[in-house]
Amino acid sequence: MFFDNALAAALAVADPYTLALMAVGVAAGLLAGAIPGFTITMAVILTLPFTFGMDPVRGLAVMIGVFVGGLSGGLMAGILTGIPGTPSSVATTFDGFPMARGGRPGLALGIGVWSSFCGGMISAVFLMVLAPSLARIALEFGPWDYFSLVIFALTITASLAGKNLLKGVIAGAVGLLVTSIGEDETSGVARFTFNVDALEQGFDFLPVLVGLFAFSQLLSDIRDTRKAQKPMVIGEGTYIRIQHFTAIKAITARWTTLIRSSLIGIFVGILPGAGGTIANILAYDQAKKASKHPDQFGTGVPEGIIAPESSNNAVEGGALITMMALGIPGDVVTAVMLGALLIHNIAPSPTFISTEPVLAYSIMVSFVFGLCIMLLLQAVCLRVFVQVTRIPMYRLATVILLYCAIGVFALNNIVFDLWTLLWFGLLGYAMRCFGFPLAPMILGVVLGDNAEINLIRALASDSDLTLFVTRPWSLFFLMIAAFSVAFPWYQSARGTKRWAVFYLPAVPLVMAAPLFMMGGLVRPAIAIGLIGLGVWLLWRRYQSGWTLPARAVGEHDLEVRES
Repeated sequence: MFFDNALAAALAVADPYTLALMAVGVAAGLLAGAIPGFTITMAVILTLPFTFGMDPVRGLAVMIGVFVGGLSGGLMAGILTGIPGTPSSVATTFDGFPMARGGRPGLALGIGVWSSFCGGMISAVFLMVLAPSLARIALEFGPWDYFSLVIFALTITASLAGKNLLKGVIAGAVGLLVTSIGEDETSGVARFTFNVDALEQGFDFLPVLVGLFAFSQLLSDIRDTRKAQKPMVIGEGTYIRIQHFTAIKAITARWTTLIRSSLIGIFVGILPGAGGTIANILAYDQAKKASKHPDQFGTGVPEGIIAPESSNNAVEGGALITMMALGIPGDVVTAVMLGALLIHNIAPSPTFISTEPVLAYSIMVSFVFGLCIMLLLQAVCLRVFVQVTRIPMYRLATVILLYCAIGVFALNNIVFDLWTLLWFGLLGYAMRCFGFPLAPMILGVVLGDNAEINLIRALASDSDLTLFVTRPWSLFFLMIAAFSVAFPWYQSARGTKRWAVFYLPAVPLVMAAPLFMMGGLVRPAIAIGLIGLGVWLLWRRYQSGWTLPARAVGEHDLEVRES
């Protein structure tokens, strides 16, 4: 039955006219994602009216093409200019831009393209095989669990801050403060507005993001007159090309990062409302923590591109799982797709795959086809886009700032958003000058609203605070958050302090407790496996005399220079 439905859906999507429209959609998505300030959501919403006259299969195929192209298009702006084209490409700039500035833009773009493709294909496999069973996980989440998930995500601030932990925590706190300005979404009470009417609407995320990253980066680039007259990437005399084979080789050598990041993206995509921005940063953080050379992140290492790009493309597969199986949109884009289905009198539900098998599997097949079309188009288009690096900075800065302003204003048609871009651009420039990392502040802005809303919902549902530790998923995320907070101390104490020997064995042993609380058969079985892993790690520590060698940083430094 599975193969019959998948074959029927493939034949429906493989129609030449449908494929041509998908190619146009992917190209439009690539363009929209590459323009800072022009979000993927805006592109999909603009596409929606054109699909009203199409049948559901063709209309959804076009919108999925726009979305897939937009996700991958965001990496172009992030890598070439240091300005994320979309919010889900924020973490890509952390290592993609330094690699491009270091004279390897072709390798950075190649790693980004192929990581996006591989992450999307892994997500597509999960989408087609495990959609009904994985989507049921979303039903188990309440506001307590979402709040704990956000708390776990906020602990990433310590990792993103690097050696400047105090400055990183301050930046994250400022980000949380920014989200509290304006009217409370639940009660409508104005906060920190100081009787200024414009502040009652609060600060929209996109102008803040573009201001902190784009405007501050442009100010940093052109403050030196000689530097402003040079191209963004030095090397005018050499031909810049996308290094596909080198990129594939680099990704293959780091396949564990690819798999782990893709799974993070799928899981975050299944959770309604989480989105690619959270997955992007989460995957980057986990790659940094799992690395033997975390101090190299932010200087242009391949893992720093593989992790965020594979995760943000894998998010869509998880989001489509939730939409099809439960009728719950995983993010704003799938909410638009859900609206398109409702317009055609089709309501996704737990029985959607069984009652509308061809349409359901056509969504999955369109996702796979969209990824393949994206790869082909980027292989050609990036040869043109990469030439942006040859333009002198002062000319490029003017054009980028113009597009940023247009994109920010077009979002809500509010002049106040332009002032927001200016203010946060100056704030970001000041933070750069004084050594404050921008990433923790962006994280606070992204997650602040989710944390507040879910905390209010949890307390409104039940004032019992023990629910945060008695609900399995909430306890699970709080435990991970505790280990995440302690991780920087573990890194510094590894090889010198005795307690660091017990850190890694304690992780699987502690994580087993909430899995046992969830009941059933599969999760307790996983918990037993985690206990076995923890006991095995303890045995290894015992055999080594309760010592743990320090990281061999020098070996990695040699590896980085050779690559």
